[in-house]
Amino acid sequence: MSRSRLTSRLVYLLLGATILLPSAIVSAGTDSYDDKTGPAPAPQPWCETPAPVEVRIGIPGWITGVQGDFGVRGVVTEQDVKFTDVLKRLDMIAVGSLYARYHRWEFFADGQYMKISDTARLPGLLFDTAHVSLKSAFAEAFVGYRVINCEKGILSVFAGARYNYMNADLAIAADSDPRFPVLRERLGIPASLKVYGAIDWVDPVIGLSGRVRVAKPLSVYAKGDIGGFGAASDFTWQVQGGLEVQVTRSLYSDVGWRYMKFDYTSGGFTNKTELNGPFIETGIKF
Repeated sequence: MSRSRLTSRLVYLLLGATILLPSAIVSAGTDSYDDKTGPAPAPQPWCETPAPVEVRIGIPGWITGVQGDFGVRGVVTEQDVKFTDVLKRLDMIAVGSLYARYHRWEFFADGQYMKISDTARLPGLLFDTAHVSLKSAFAEAFVGYRVINCEKGILSVFAGARYNYMNADLAIAADSDPRFPVLRERLGIPASLKVYGAIDWVDPVIGLSGRVRVAKPLSVYAKGDIGGFGAASDFTWQVQGGLEVQVTRSLYSDVGWRYMKFDYTSGGFTNKTELNGPFIETGIKF
């Protein structure tokens, strides 16, 4: 047999193998699967529905600073306590959170009580400093519905209310300038004043929250809401976001940042403050 004819036959054999080999592999794979394991399973969907019931009980820690205008009975002071300094001025704090879900319906609530003390400058002429003892608290509760309800990601809309409480004790000291005692005496203004008051109110709130799993134990979460709408506060809003770590099957931990803004003025009370600082929550999941 000549070399050219042998070469032609080898080319034909290679072409035939190239065409027939993939079909043979597919056929062999199908036969092998049918013989040993039965029908091929359906492809897994991206959205796997989580368990129908979920309960979480957490202990949040929000190391928040306080900035803005705060006042009682018409006496307004400007607060500027950074979150890095809050522990120096913090007298007491109490926190808690609860979350429950049934299928797509959610109920969650959290709250915080905080008491801080600080000395603030006054913009007035006859008084220059004020010692402020501030007690503030909020408790919020919401009903939500999961628009997206998957193991890998969720998106919820929610509505509810936030209860707010403020209590202020202002001890106002006279200006140290020696010219003002005579003026205060003529006007009948005492050398110092003490002002006390407390008030509470409720704001309607609506918002969105979501979470996306980026690794098996790690998720990214975010939540935001707005409220007030003139019902009590002129406007109030907050945003929160960070990372959630599933430490064990029943133990979780959230690490992130939280910001809340108030804009409330009524009956001589003013609360136009911002709560802003790092946030961490650890709890158990059922």
